[in-house]
Amino acid sequence: MKLETHVAHFTSPLYLESGRILEPYKIAYETYGSLNQDASNVILICHALTGSAHAAGRYENEKKSGWWDALIGEGKAIDTSKYFVISTNVLGSCFGSTSPMDYDYPKQTPFRLKFPVLTIKDMIKAQKHLLSQLGIHHLYAIVGGSMGGMQALQFAIDYPNFADKIISLASTYATQPWTIAFNKVAMEAIRRDPRFDNGNYAKDAFKEKGLDGLAIGRIAGHISYLSPDSMNNKFGRNYVNNDGLFELFGRYEVERYMEYNTNNFAKLFDPLSYLYIIKAINTFNLSRGYDSLHEAVLRINADITLISFKSDYLFFPKEMEHLYNMLQRNKQNASYYEIESDYGHDAFLVEIEKFDTIIKNKLNNNKTP
Repeated sequence: MKLETHVAHFTSPLYLESGRILEPYKIAYETYGSLNQDASNVILICHALTGSAHAAGRYENEKKSGWWDALIGEGKAIDTSKYFVISTNVLGSCFGSTSPMDYDYPKQTPFRLKFPVLTIKDMIKAQKHLLSQLGIHHLYAIVGGSMGGMQALQFAIDYPNFADKIISLASTYATQPWTIAFNKVAMEAIRRDPRFDNGNYAKDAFKEKGLDGLAIGRIAGHISYLSPDSMNNKFGRNYVNNDGLFELFGRYEVERYMEYNTNNFAKLFDPLSYLYIIKAINTFNLSRGYDSLHEAVLRINADITLISFKSDYLFFPKEMEHLYNMLQRNKQNASYYEIESDYGHDAFLVEIEKFDTIIKNKLNNNKTP
């Protein structure tokens, strides 16, 4: 598979939903496959909260492939021998696009908490500018899961003639209080960590030891991404062999798993980026800017595919089903699939075999059972 990495730079202003302006800015992105002659084979991939532009393939000396490698590649559901796939990194992320720790031009100091609050609308507007700069003015499809699914749906409403197909997985039409509450744990844990220092930390300050507040917040996130059944299946009530049952801080295997994963994550992800991105997730609402959700949905012209997962306790299947029912009443072109899964919200990343045929058939215009 032909994999290329890029960073696009923009000097024209990006007018944000908040009324603020971001300029200059940059967007990191990857491409897979080749663009055909009339640029009709382009698929845009949108990532989730902690994702990056590295959706597929493997860099030299890299142990782990891109986060959706099982879905994207030659002969896979999103077939890079047929499609030209672009995966972008959202604004605010710490993986190559402009983020709070980048310099507030022309100052030679980072934005930190002076970085503007971003919304999903802002993120997709920046992506559309990127595509225009690449000479791409229409997409065959947009595919994304979780926050990526939000972006895909926002594209469908704000730019109704821009893509032929929209495929949104494990997402919602508006972030609900349950999810906002989980995000609040992370926000407060980061803010109250003394080492966070109100955002006045040095770049890469947590590269070696991580930030405890981010690690704690990530535990809350992990709980919301999994499900009771997946935890029971993965850990049971197994206790760490070397820990005493009657030691106060002795651990069950599920506790050790949370510690290990979240401590490593806190060394890799910037806490300010985390705060800004969960704010964008919290404020997501397809109806904002329109009189109602119904009015917003009426704007959609693309063929919509919605995929939810039965055990998803972050974005419940009923949220996607509500959107599908609205599309169906409007006689708009839409399909809905609720996938049987015990894996929770993370099923869209790990149980690819349960939905890849749906995506393949949708892209190939085949009937899907």
